[in-house]
Amino acid sequence: MFAEEEAALLLEEAAGDERVLAEMVRRRESGEPLEYVVGWAELAGVRVAVEPGVFVPRNRSELLVEEAVAALRGIGSQDAVALDLCCGAGAVGAAIAEAVPGIELHASDIDAGAVELSARNLTRFGAAVHQGDLFEALPDELRGRIDLIAANSPYVPSRELGLMPREARLYEPPWALDG
Repeated sequence: MFAEEEAALLLEEAAGDERVLAEMVRRRESGEPLEYVVGWAELAGVRVAVEPGVFVPRNRSELLVEEAVAALRGIGSQDAVALDLCCGAGAVGAAIAEAVPGIELHASDIDAGAVELSARNLTRFGAAVHQGDLFEALPDELRGRIDLIAANSPYVPSRELGLMPREARLYEPPWALDG
């Protein structure tokens, strides 16, 4: 995002309240991710709430969404069951569910804060959100029923975490990044 676009977004989100705007600018100047400051992120045209302590959805995940949507459409999405594994805020699942209405969506994450946030974000899609480590989080009745797994799992090698951009390194939870 260009600086001009970010400034316009902050002005819009502050809704004319100079104190709110000043606080938002202070937070951005300190390096806090823009998504935490405004309280939302957009992925594949779908806006989801984000909060400090939960992985910030990134535009590069749009390819994952596109591939998942194509796969679901290829198998016939009427009765499809999809899983957003390592869901964070639930952005990937929300974008998939928005593009393929009627799927049975499940999401899971190991972090309680991420599960709570994704449950709020995925309510409108009727999703079930589960807490636990990978597949251990899922209820037994899902075994053998999942048609698609979309996973944006932690992917940064531990030794390279220090090379992450400051925003991610200082503000996002390490367990959401450390692969």
